Amino acid sequence: MRKQAAKKLPLAPDPRFNDKLVTRFVNNVMEQGKKSIAYKIFYDAVDKVSQMTGENGYEVWRKALANVTPGVEVRSRRIGGATFQIPAEVRPDRKISLSIKWLVRFAGERNGKSMADKLANEIVAASKGEGAAFKKKEDTHRMAEANKAFSHFRI
Repeated sequence: MRKQAAKKLPLAPDPRFNDKLVTRFVNNVMEQGKKSIAYKIFYDAVDKVSQMTGENGYEVWRKALANVTPGVEVRSRRIGGATFQIPAEVRPDRKISLSIKWLVRFAGERNGKSMADKLANEIVAASKGEGAAFKKKEDTHRMAEANKAFSHFRI
């Protein structure tokens, strides 16, 4: 076992928006270490979002991320031979991770020609409060609400 927790490596901000959150998002889009391709996909998607909505694509992306970010989730806990789903608040760092992962995952599952198209469509849908990533957040919240009775088992 490790003696102390691993240190978080600082992220470099992206070249276009100078935002570390964009770098974090691009790292999740990236496959097989091809970061330049991941940046191209993200920037193309943001440009397509601006064309589709007529607004700043970067701001729409920020709004989409905020809409998809969960507040509560359920965690499994085994008590007396039975497993309970216990609602718990999500840590700030995990909130961002989950929202990014959901946006990228459900964008990949969409129909479309390129990943940039799929990502752009998912971003626009999420910013309007629609789409699969937003539905995932709603389902997570609904599950936590349904299991509120077990919240006294909190760790």
